[in-house]
Amino acid sequence: MANVKLAIIYYSSTGTNYQMAQWAEDAAQKAGAEVKLVRVPELAPMEAIEQNPAWKEHYLATKDKVPEAQVEDLDWADALVFSFPTRFGTLPAQAKQYIDQAGGLWAQGKLVNKVVSAMTSAQNPHGGQEATLLSLYTSMFHWGAIVAAPGYSDNSIFSAGGNPYGTSVSVDGEGNMKEDIEQAVRHQVNRTLEVAGKIVNG
Repeated sequence: MANVKLAIIYYSSTGTNYQMAQWAEDAAQKAGAEVKLVRVPELAPMEAIEQNPAWKEHYLATKDKVPEAQVEDLDWADALVFSFPTRFGTLPAQAKQYIDQAGGLWAQGKLVNKVVSAMTSAQNPHGGQEATLLSLYTSMFHWGAIVAAPGYSDNSIFSAGGNPYGTSVSVDGEGNMKEDIEQAVRHQVNRTLEVAGKIVNG
């Protein structure tokens, strides 16, 4: 996978999707890919962030640690792994705003054949996790991207809750992940790189 460039693009308010993105980064590096880990810019005003101590803590801890995602990262990458939380059954505004900026690349055909996979989180297993992933993949179909969903290609997917569209996790009120998803994240990244390698190498 040394010749595959992977961008891991995440948004996280309290840290769940950041942790998922870090597992993804580690798996990709171990597979030999060239990796960028970037965070979608925060759009919420500080007044809103400060009302949630966990949100404020995570924002301050990562705002200078992780580079902000640029639209050019989409052009650079052969493959993309997105990790976004669920907001009312769809993407958070921060993630949607980032994707909506890709119109120029789309118009130039530069997003065609990007290999894409996505992960998400919500407060409970039926909190819109599948709908969030499917809404993101709808945009990917418009790009002409190749969606490398994990399906049921590994037993780790069942241990993680059995979501074939992408690894998803439910999180309790204290921010604890309820399912054991680390191996599913790692498998999903490896599968994405495997598909991307076939595209890159013809």
